[in-house]
Amino acid sequence: MRWSLNELYTSFESTEFKSDMDKCNEYIKELIIWVKKELRSTEGAKEKIENYIKKQQEFGSIYIRLLSYAILVSSVDAKNETALKVADQLQSKASNLTEATVQFEKWLGNIENIEELIQSSPLLKEHQFYLEDIMLNNQYLLSEEEEILISKMSQTGSKAWAKLQQLLSSTLLVDITIDGEEKQLPLPVVRNMAYSADAATRKTAYEAELKSYLKIEESSAAALNGIKGESITISQKRGFASPLEQAVITSRMNMETLDAMLTAMKESLPFFHQYYRKKGELLGHSNGLPFYDMFAPIGNVDMEFTYEEAQKYIVDNFNTFSKELGDFAQKAFDKNWIDAEPRIGKRGGAFCSNLHPIKESRILANFDGSFSNMTTLAHELGHGYHGHCLKNASLLNSRYPMPLAETASIFAETIIINGALKTATVEEAFAILETSISDAGQVIVDIYSRFLFESEVFKRREDSSLSVNELKEIMISAQKEAYGNGLDHNVLHESMWINKSHYYMPERHFYNFPYAFGLLFSKGLYSEYLKRGEAFVNEYNNLLEATGKNNIVDVGKVMDIDVTSVDFWRSSLDLIKKDIKKFVDIADERLKNK
Repeated sequence: MRWSLNELYTSFESTEFKSDMDKCNEYIKELIIWVKKELRSTEGAKEKIENYIKKQQEFGSIYIRLLSYAILVSSVDAKNETALKVADQLQSKASNLTEATVQFEKWLGNIENIEELIQSSPLLKEHQFYLEDIMLNNQYLLSEEEEILISKMSQTGSKAWAKLQQLLSSTLLVDITIDGEEKQLPLPVVRNMAYSADAATRKTAYEAELKSYLKIEESSAAALNGIKGESITISQKRGFASPLEQAVITSRMNMETLDAMLTAMKESLPFFHQYYRKKGELLGHSNGLPFYDMFAPIGNVDMEFTYEEAQKYIVDNFNTFSKELGDFAQKAFDKNWIDAEPRIGKRGGAFCSNLHPIKESRILANFDGSFSNMTTLAHELGHGYHGHCLKNASLLNSRYPMPLAETASIFAETIIINGALKTATVEEAFAILETSISDAGQVIVDIYSRFLFESEVFKRREDSSLSVNELKEIMISAQKEAYGNGLDHNVLHESMWINKSHYYMPERHFYNFPYAFGLLFSKGLYSEYLKRGEAFVNEYNNLLEATGKNNIVDVGKVMDIDVTSVDFWRSSLDLIKKDIKKFVDIADERLKNK
C-alpha cells in the first residue's frame, strides 16, 4: 500500500538525482544568458521562438522530475527535512528564471507577424495555443523588476505560509477516546471515522476533530491571512478586477461560463436540502442533519473492501468502459504507483501527480476500506488516465486548467458507481445511491459553501487581517447559506477552513468551482456515453487530449457542448435531481414502515 518513487530517483543522495540537480542549474544559467543575448531584436523570430520552446521543454522535464520527487516524499513524510529543503531550493532556483520568462513573453508580444510565423513552422503550430495564451496574458504582466520581486518574495511569503500550514495539519495528532481507550491518531484517520457505521464513533470523531484544531487554529489563521493578503495585492497590481477574475482567466475559463454554472447550482440547492433532511430523518434527527452524520452510511449494508478487493473492483468496472482504461488502472496497481496507507506524518485527503517526464503517475490516498474510499481511488486513477492520454503530447501541451482537471476523475468515479448499481442487491443499491448523492452534495453544496467562504474572506481581507473567530463566523454563515435547512444549524463545522488545503495554495485561489465544473461536465459526458456507446470512447480520449491546448469553451465544442449555457448545467443537475427524488421516495417508504 506504499508507492515506489524509484522510477524518479532512488534517493536524494543518488548519482542520478545529483546529476539532474547540476543539469537544472546549467539549464537555468544557459536560458538566462540565451534570452539576454538573443532577444535584443525580433530578427530571426521564428528560429528564436523554436529554440525557446525546446529549451523550456528540456528544462521543464528535469525540473518537474526533481520537484515532484521532493514533493511526493514530503507528502508522506511531513518532517523529511531533506525533501522540504530540496523543494525550497528548486522553487527558489525556478524563481531565477522569472526575468528571462517575462522578457520572452514581452518580446513575443512585439512580433507583428506572429500568426504567419506560427503557420510556417510545425513546432510553432504544435504550440500555437501555448503561444497565443502567453500573448493573451501579456496585459497582466508587470515590469521585469516587479515580476522578479514578486517571484522572490513569494518564497518567503505565501509559499512559506502554505508549507507551514501543511506541516501543521500533516503532523496534527487528534486526542480521541475509542472503546474506552485514549488514543492519539493522525487527522486523516479520525476524519475517515465520519464514514463509520457506528453513530457514537462518528460523533466522537467529529468532536475530537474540532477540539484538535484548537492547537493550530491561530497559526492557520495567520497563514491564511498572509496568503490571501499577498494575493489581493498582486491581483490588483496586475490589473485584475479581483482574485476571482484572476482565477477564472488562469483557468482558461470566462465569467459567463462560471455565472451560468453557479446559477444552475443555486437553483438546485433546495433539492439537496430535501435530501439532507430526509437522510437526517432516517438517522433519527428532526432538526436537519448534524454535520457529524453527513457521511453516515445508510442501510444495513456496510460495504467494505480490502485493498486487493478494491483493486479488482475498479479494474473490472473500468474494463466495461474500455480496455485501455482498465489496463491503465491495473498497471498503476501492479507498478506501485499508489500510496494508500494512512499513517502519521502523511498528509490527508487524496491527490494524483501526473509525471509527464516519465509518462507515469503517482497517487496518494488514505484508504480505510469503505465504499467511499474505494471510489476515491477510482477518482484519482481517473486523473492518472487523463495524464496517460496526454503522455505523448509536448510537455508544454500537457498542462490543463483546473476545471477540466476534474473531468476524467469524476467520469471514472461515475463508471464505478453505475457498475456497482448493476450487480447490487436492493439494500446495496440504496446505499450506493445515497453515497452517490452524498458525493454530489460535496461537489455542489459544500463546494458552493467554500466558494462563498473564500469570496467573503477576500472581501474582508482587503481591509484587515481576519481573526480566528471571524473565519469561523464566515464559515458557519457560508454553510448555512449553502446547506439551508438541510443541516442542523447547531451542529455545523466552524473549522473547515483549517482542514481544506485548497485555501492555502498561493497560486490556486478559488480551487472550489473547478470541482463543480468537473462533476457537471462529466455528468453531461456520461449521458453522451450512454447514448453513443462504444463510439464514444475514442471521442472521450480525444477530448482529454484536447484539454492541454484549448480553452474551456473550445474543449466543450469537441463534444458539441456549450458551457456558457445555463441549460447545459441544468441538464446535468437534472440527473442528480432524479437520483434525489428516487432516494426520497425510498426513504419515505422506509420511514412509513418503521
